[in-house]
This record gives sequence, structure tokens and C-alpha cells, in this order.
Amino acid sequence: MSGHSKWAQIKHKKAATDVKKGKTFSKLAKEISIAARIGGGDPGGNPRLKTVIEKAKEANMPQENIKRAVLKGTGELPGASYEEVIYEGYGPGGAAILMEVLTDNKNRTVSELRHLMSKNNGNMGEAGSVSWIFDKRGYILVDKKTVDEDTLMTVALDAGALDMKNDPTEDNYEIITAPEEFMRVKEAIEKAGIAVSLAEITMLPKNYVPIDARQGDQMTRLIEALEDHDDVQNVYSNFDMPEEVMEKA
Repeated sequence: MSGHSKWAQIKHKKAATDVKKGKTFSKLAKEISIAARIGGGDPGGNPRLKTVIEKAKEANMPQENIKRAVLKGTGELPGASYEEVIYEGYGPGGAAILMEVLTDNKNRTVSELRHLMSKNNGNMGEAGSVSWIFDKRGYILVDKKTVDEDTLMTVALDAGALDMKNDPTEDNYEIITAPEEFMRVKEAIEKAGIAVSLAEITMLPKNYVPIDARQGDQMTRLIEALEDHDDVQNVYSNFDMPEEVMEKA
């Protein structure tokens, strides 16, 4: 899990300093629209929509953009119809790659992703080839300097968390939740006056594949290329790369 903690924090920092705001907002708008289409436009009764709107606000997405995306999702404004698709494959060293995609043209998207994978030392896999390696979970990091372990564990588990981890080599406690309990646990922690360093719905690997420094550089380039694609919302992997390579990512 420590590998996931480091990579999650690096990705979060990169997202926070992403200069391509237009692309960031476009991806968030897609996610908001599909959440509203599936569960309705009221975030109070739609946990998925509530989560992504909070994510959009953290990215400083304008309120008007959020509202417009919701209305497109509910059909009150015209907009493209996006389909959720999972694509799977393998990266350098045989590490699993899982891509969450929102697209209005699956044939175009899969062709472009296959090209990106082959160009960057990866290859596409069949449906189900790697998805079994991952569990969808809520994932929360809390800085160890802000609270003691027993206090945080009591708050998190009482609110419905599945587990809390304290890796002595890490600066953060890791709290794992079921996706449907994510917001409740996060809000309970914050209500207790405990600051949250990072909170997201993610795909956690059940096992990790060690890769060397060269493969780590290749994996970093591959993930960046995939994440830069307009239709790719999230990329997950189960690599375990050397820390010095990860820190340069």
C-alpha cells in the first residue's frame, strides 16, 4: 500500500499544478454529466455526483461550468452522450494497466489508446485480463503529525471505514472505505477537526509488480501519455517502482 500512497500524492500534486486547465475542466465536466445522468442532478441524493463536484471545486472549476455539466447530464441542456468504458492492458515489466474512459466513440478511442500503449512499451489486453487485480475503494490520507493513531482509528472505523493502515515508513495514515461509505467517513474525519491530506475514490491493487528504474521511466511516460488523452478519466496500475524514479515523476 505504501507504493500507492506515494504515487497518489505525486499525482495529486501534479493535478494541482496542471497548467492545462481546459483539459482538466473538460474531463471533470464529462464525469459530472454522467454522474448526473445516472443518479440525478441533486448531489444530496447522488453520492457519486457529490464526490465529483467536490473534486471539481478543489480544482477551482467555475461554478457555472459545474452547473452546466449537471444540466447536460440530466438532459436539461443539449450535450454529447458519453459511454463509460474500462480498457485493460499491460505496461513495462508486465505491470497491469486499468483505464477508466468516457467516450462518445469507442472505436476511435480504443484505436488511439492501442497506439499510445504500443508506442510506450505497453500493450492492450482483453476485457477482464487485469481488472480482477483491483478493488474499487475510497482512499483517504491523513498526516501523522496532525492526530494520534488511536483517535483517528476510532473516528474512521465508527464512521464505517473498512481498514486503517499505519506504515512506519510513511508520513500518512491510510484509511480504506467501501465506495458508498467514502463521503461519510471523510466528513466524519473532517467534522472531528482532523485535516485530510488526500481523499479519492480509486482502484487499489491487490498485489504489486516490481519494476526497475528503466521500466519505471517507461511506465511514467506511458501513464502520462494515457492521462493526457481527452477520453481517459483515470489510469491505475499495480507497479512498484524505485522511490527515486517515483519522486522524479
